[in-house]
Amino acid sequence: MADIEIYSTAMCPYCVAAKNLLQSRGLSWREMRIDADANARREMLTRAPGARTVPQIFINGVHVGGFEQLAAAERSGKLAELLQAAS
Repeated sequence: MADIEIYSTAMCPYCVAAKNLLQSRGLSWREMRIDADANARREMLTRAPGARTVPQIFINGVHVGGFEQLAAAERSGKLAELLQAAS
């Protein structure tokens, strides 16, 4: 199973959209709330330099980006490739 990590905040509609997309594929993830955990925020900024928005999504350690990049990866087939890399 793929290792999916999502950095998010409580009031983020794009975070909800990303989780809904993943859930529709039957996938699970670990969520790190940067609004509730300063260490998670620092970790996100280290792993995704320049990222100032959420969600920031990683699949098997690969930085996918935010919701729009996740949706584009889904449309292009790249998401399936990233998920397959875990098998």
